[in-house]
Amino acid sequence: MKDIVIKGLVKSFDDKMVFNGFDLTIESGTVTCINGPSGCGKTTLLNILAGITRPDSGDIKGVPDRLAMVFQEDRLCEDHSVISNLMLVSGRKRKQELETHLYELGLGDDIKEPVRNLSGGMKRRVAIARAVSYEPDLLILDEPFKGLDPELKKSVMDYVKKHTKDRTVICVTHDLGEAEYMDGRLVSLGEDAG
Repeated sequence: MKDIVIKGLVKSFDDKMVFNGFDLTIESGTVTCINGPSGCGKTTLLNILAGITRPDSGDIKGVPDRLAMVFQEDRLCEDHSVISNLMLVSGRKRKQELETHLYELGLGDDIKEPVRNLSGGMKRRVAIARAVSYEPDLLILDEPFKGLDPELKKSVMDYVKKHTKDRTVICVTHDLGEAEYMDGRLVSLGEDAG
């Protein structure tokens, strides 16, 4: 895998400039945590890296084809069971392997439960398990631990760290404690990144 290199990134929405010549290198196989005030471009940057949003100009190299993203919203198939949500993206894996991921996150008793019946924190863990179990070369996380109580948050962060060793992880967080716990390089975006 290669480093992800962003050079001269420019992106605006209507008359709001979000990035104006922004440069960043994300080392392959490392954790990079991004923070900054609301509206500074954190989610926009993730969406550009994931190919969801097109930049106005600039050069981005090294983004691997195999990536997974956990959005701020869970984006699960509510009528499907917990295990079905994982199998939708990791069908090549044996069901038993995916169940192991769910047990690690304390969801072992809920494998056959429709997602719509789960609490917010449980849905968040399903979304994280779905992305991590896909075994992406790049895992993009947009405030993945938001809304989890402190003890649960720690165990979910441990799960992510365990399953992403030597993979590239980019995580947006407002919590500097999360960045420190994830052993990540901290990148702070200002009001006007660029």
